[in-house]
Amino acid sequence: MDFARLWLGLLLPLVAALDFSYHHQEEMEAFLKSVAQNYSSITHLHSIGKSVKGRNLWVLVVGRSPKEHRIGIPEFKYVANMHGDETVGRELLLHLIDYLVTSDGKDLEITNLINSTRIHIMPSMNPDGFENVKKPDCFYSNGRENDNFYDLNRNFPDAFEFNNETRQPETVAVMEWLKTETFVLSANLHGGALVASYPFDNGIPATGTLHYRSLTPDDDVFQYLANTYASRNPNMKGDQCKSKMNFPNGITNGYSWYPLKGGMQDYNYVWAQCFEITLELSCCKYPREEKLPSFWNHNKASLIEYMKQVHLGVKGQVFDQNGNPLPNVIVEVQDRKHICPYKTNKFGEYYLLLLPGSYILNVTVPGHNPYLMKVIIPKKSQDFSAFKKDIVFSFRGQLDSIPVSNPPCPLIPLYSNLPSHSAATKPSVFLFLVTLFHILFK
Repeated sequence: MDFARLWLGLLLPLVAALDFSYHHQEEMEAFLKSVAQNYSSITHLHSIGKSVKGRNLWVLVVGRSPKEHRIGIPEFKYVANMHGDETVGRELLLHLIDYLVTSDGKDLEITNLINSTRIHIMPSMNPDGFENVKKPDCFYSNGRENDNFYDLNRNFPDAFEFNNETRQPETVAVMEWLKTETFVLSANLHGGALVASYPFDNGIPATGTLHYRSLTPDDDVFQYLANTYASRNPNMKGDQCKSKMNFPNGITNGYSWYPLKGGMQDYNYVWAQCFEITLELSCCKYPREEKLPSFWNHNKASLIEYMKQVHLGVKGQVFDQNGNPLPNVIVEVQDRKHICPYKTNKFGEYYLLLLPGSYILNVTVPGHNPYLMKVIIPKKSQDFSAFKKDIVFSFRGQLDSIPVSNPPCPLIPLYSNLPSHSAATKPSVFLFLVTLFHILFK
């Protein structure tokens, strides 16, 4: 460990202790600004946009180079309070920020995490909804939606069916934010259940809906990620909320729980190349303040361990024969292609979350034939780093010009061209009843 950094950590000014209470917008802003000022070498505070009522959508970045991307350093994010009346995640992320900045240089695990990762934390995606809650309730409050009465977790483009909901300012801000960073792994924090839910939330028969599920090509990774979080939370076991919905090991496929159109986690996976899961962290959506310390104690280890998973799999850069990084190159595992192909960013970087094993990578430079290469990810890879594998192309003759910008896939139901898509929205009677229940009460 860098002992100079250790001493620096011990000498850094401390932010006033964060109490376990609900922090409204002004209090939250004051805390975030204090952190950014007192820990300016490892934090950067910025707003990605504004809510309907003009409140800032704050994001605090924690990392050794917080203001800009560094080659080989993956981007991670946590987002909370998408539903304004689901409040536990908002407070957990504020305490996570406090824990990260005060542990840097003192705790080896946290210091290594900050050295190797750029962590983006948005405590509240729906600040208007949070402020609109006048009478907190465990099941439903008038602050669930944004100030235009839209459910933000039904407001994103959907890969399986058209979503005609008017796109809200908070949704647009997040969509634009995703374009500016190479996010690799993410989680959004909710309340009302105790479970880690993974994509897909919507689906068609080709993704498994006839079997009451909807699986991604990376289902093994998603189940591992969900288990990573749930296994470290002592409350995420079975039916802790007495809702008659049993979640083995505290995880579920989103569609298996209830179908959802326009959700954020599917959007992240399909269009932003970012693996995202949904964390339901409390049976009661807006619990009493005195319960907040126990929520922190039950989730602290999970929050930290989940962040470390951004270093799963393989990463690297793609270069031409002259050592120039190549953007817009498709890099995917041969047998798990994405409906919107995963491509290198403007620095020629790629990140693929994969479990240990042997894989064939399909690397395709625009205008050239695919190049296949084998990569073996060891069972015990380097701590705080994915297995590194750079790719160098030696083309004969002139390499065609590759655009720096990465043209996005259209925001349409990309899966609609697969067979039997007409049955995509025809779940069983059971799923219909579960969906109806959650529309009314979730």
